[in-house]
Amino acid sequence: MIVNEEYIKNDMMFLVKSEIRLKILTELTARPQTIREIVDRTKMAYSSVSNNLNKLERKNYVIKENRIYTITPMTKLYFNQLMDFKKSIDVIKNFDSFWYKHDISFINNELIENITELYESKLIETNPIDIYKTHDNIKKQLESSKNIRGIVPYIHPDYPSLVENILKNEGKIELIMEKNIYHGLISQMNRDLKNKSIRNGSLNVHVLKDNPDIYLLICDGSMNLGLFKNDGSYDQNRILNSNDSESLKWANALFENIKSRVI
Repeated sequence: MIVNEEYIKNDMMFLVKSEIRLKILTELTARPQTIREIVDRTKMAYSSVSNNLNKLERKNYVIKENRIYTITPMTKLYFNQLMDFKKSIDVIKNFDSFWYKHDISFINNELIENITELYESKLIETNPIDIYKTHDNIKKQLESSKNIRGIVPYIHPDYPSLVENILKNEGKIELIMEKNIYHGLISQMNRDLKNKSIRNGSLNVHVLKDNPDIYLLICDGSMNLGLFKNDGSYDQNRILNSNDSESLKWANALFENIKSRVI
């Protein structure tokens, strides 16, 4: 597919500038519809929908047959690309404080290109009233999970007991961490439980010489991503959290990619 500069400047901007046209195309991407059906589903004014459908028809974005509007195949292709781009911008804009002045070098290019998979995430930030908000959210997830995968650049005092409880409940844990962090974790765990879990494979820790500059925790049905600041310090004040299946797929791909690079 060839997309020339004139197309980007004119036709693409024609779509992007109108939230009404974007909503109409979103509806028609799902299935062909009449004006009344689009109005009922979007709750937009009939005159606005009718006016913009006429504009879309004149530019050959949609076709009308027996009062039913259908999006053209080429428009559908362009529109899907446009919405992916819009989602990427939204992920960056909506979580600006999470990305800005933070190190993302541990996230490979392919996953950066697929950043739209984090669209359904939410940003959890500490505040003066709740300075433990990020940790408390992570703690709740660990308390209710049996399968954990994580890249952990620090050890919170709660972590050893949380790990023990997961192992006692026949859970499975796979971690990537620097050797001093690892020793700090296991030194506070019950020795018999630790040794048994390592032998039977329920506790699998990949120990590194250097600390990975990223935080990633994948629990049962949720993921959490934390970043280091550009000055080299870990930002414990904000995490990106999601229980969306696409975000979980993205997080597991990140874990496997980092694992393949550092192990």
